[in-house]
Amino acid sequence: TSSAEVKENRNIGNLEDHPIASTDRARGGTSSSKRKRPLEEGSNGHFCKLQLIWKKVSWSVTPKNALVQLHELKPGLQYKMVSQTGPVHAPVFAVAVEVNGLTFEGTGPTKKKAKMRAAELALKSFVQFPNACQAHFAMGNCISPSTDFTSDQADFPDTLFKEFEPSTHSEDFSVYNPVNNELLSTAYRHGRLLCHTLDLMGHTKPGKHRMAKAESEKNPVVLLNELRSGLRYVCLSETVEKQHIKSFVMAVRVDGRTFEGSGRSKKLAKGQAAQAALQALFNIRLPSHIPSRSKCHHLPQDFADSVYQMVAQKFQELTDNFTSMHARHKTLAGIVMTKGLDIRQAQVIVLSSGTKCINGEYINDQGLAVNDCHAEIVARRAFVHFLYSQLELHLSKRREDWERSIFVRLKEGGYRLRENILFHLYVSTSPCGDARLNSPYEITTDLNSSKHIVRKYRGHLRTKIESGEGTIPVRCHNAAQTWDGVLLGEQLITMSCTDKIARWNILGLQGALLSSFIEPMYLHSIIVGSLYHTGHLSRVMSHRIEDIGQLPASYRRNQLLLSGVSHADARQPGKSPGFSVNWIVGSTDLEVINATTGKRTCGSPSRLCKHMFFTRWAKLHGKLSTRVPSHGEMPSVYSEAKLVAQTYQSVKQQLFKAFQKAGLGTWVKKPPEQDQFLLTV
Repeated sequence: TSSAEVKENRNIGNLEDHPIASTDRARGGTSSSKRKRPLEEGSNGHFCKLQLIWKKVSWSVTPKNALVQLHELKPGLQYKMVSQTGPVHAPVFAVAVEVNGLTFEGTGPTKKKAKMRAAELALKSFVQFPNACQAHFAMGNCISPSTDFTSDQADFPDTLFKEFEPSTHSEDFSVYNPVNNELLSTAYRHGRLLCHTLDLMGHTKPGKHRMAKAESEKNPVVLLNELRSGLRYVCLSETVEKQHIKSFVMAVRVDGRTFEGSGRSKKLAKGQAAQAALQALFNIRLPSHIPSRSKCHHLPQDFADSVYQMVAQKFQELTDNFTSMHARHKTLAGIVMTKGLDIRQAQVIVLSSGTKCINGEYINDQGLAVNDCHAEIVARRAFVHFLYSQLELHLSKRREDWERSIFVRLKEGGYRLRENILFHLYVSTSPCGDARLNSPYEITTDLNSSKHIVRKYRGHLRTKIESGEGTIPVRCHNAAQTWDGVLLGEQLITMSCTDKIARWNILGLQGALLSSFIEPMYLHSIIVGSLYHTGHLSRVMSHRIEDIGQLPASYRRNQLLLSGVSHADARQPGKSPGFSVNWIVGSTDLEVINATTGKRTCGSPSRLCKHMFFTRWAKLHGKLSTRVPSHGEMPSVYSEAKLVAQTYQSVKQQLFKAFQKAGLGTWVKKPPEQDQFLLTV
């Protein structure tokens, strides 16, 4: 037996033989043990007792090792010797332990160290807390996560801790919270220090209380393990970015569905994957894991760079190595489809360019013009075109066609995206609106001289300038524009790209028409080429509408992964071209739209206009109504067809109210007359 152990045993014996009689000391009586100076009466005496306890049992604050922590969480585990390798003078032992149906194997120069390593690996697989007591709390036990006990649970029943109540504060020692002396004496006899009762630092600041509350929330990995035990997390990728910063992508399969998460550590990546599963399967979002205004979700840099390169190379290919007159652009956008975050299976599905909107005099009441030709918006409309094609493919009578579709049929009717298919939006510059305005890389002299204006409208909804560039804050209180007013010269108001992307994060990319057939479809990430700042982008895309409230099933407040690119192309000087181009996978050539008129340069309507989408929707409705009678009669008016998806419309109103409640302005709608056209074949 070591000398340290002997001393510990001697201390424990002393504690058992000479317990502190709290009632005597409170009266100022003397103890049976000799002291050089008697304890003072009142609060001073109480404080001295606490000092004495701290001194006597300070040896017990040592944190537990992984072996003890795992034993507390999973008692009765069996460790097995797997192998012994290496030379005699430097052996390597392998010890394994089975936890939650998974086997964890640790290696080390001794059996003890190998066993310890196996315990560490087992703990990391299902507990993301630094010590066992926090894990107990995460799994629903009643122990405070700030307490680190050094005895087995049996030594201190939960009822003991629940009985600690703060008493009235002393005038002389108002900086600490006194505790129940009798219970403290019991703890003293056990030779254990209850750290959380010695609150010598007084009342913590409100900010610290909030931190403690956040720490007390359950970890998503632990909670998911409670709901679905025996899950296995797989590391899909591990990359090293600049300055040797690592980035991980972890995946977990739950109920036949795969969920992924990324982060600077495996722990963070696992947490993101678990949170995605909790939200999708159980509609659970842990408060402590909702990103704060200072937190952002980052996409692995190498993946982001690969997406950018794929979009740039495809555009180069379509414009004959940038020699075509339509290669000229200020903003380029594209959407890349991947299976998980495997860039080897990535595919560019749409491309677009453009920076202008339609002139008010060309607004069309037959749905034959594209109102907004900004690159991000055209890319989204091209994506909707792609979704129609995929649905038509799924409804094909040929087996090989519907097997190639990205959709699968739901038992209850409708369609959803196949597992693990992700979509990533690349934009060569920050979306117009608040995201670009408040970028630190675009604070001009004029903005510096009027920073108070920028602060006043930070996060505010903004509108695009007709036939021009830039945005202004929403100023009108009337949410609807009038048709005759626009025709008489009033500016046609179009919401900024920043605000529209924020809308997609709630409603999805599919729009109102397709929502009657498919579940909402969200972007997984946004990669921005220039004028990019993660904090600003994250704030305006997600955090402005944190208080939107509970959303219906299948809808969510989407948390985008964000990233810039390592080496962005220089912005092209000169004026923005007056045209917009778009390309969709399966087509051979670019379609060119006159941004002023919203139609093709030849004058015919674009494949992305409302009328074209309504026609395709009507054909799908006819096919699906024979399979699903609940679809009912097909509406003949475009605006009525949009109302078929009632849940989509209610979520949209919920979003608009959330913007207003946050004081960010009113979403401005186009004149209703433009959607009141009949379907003509």
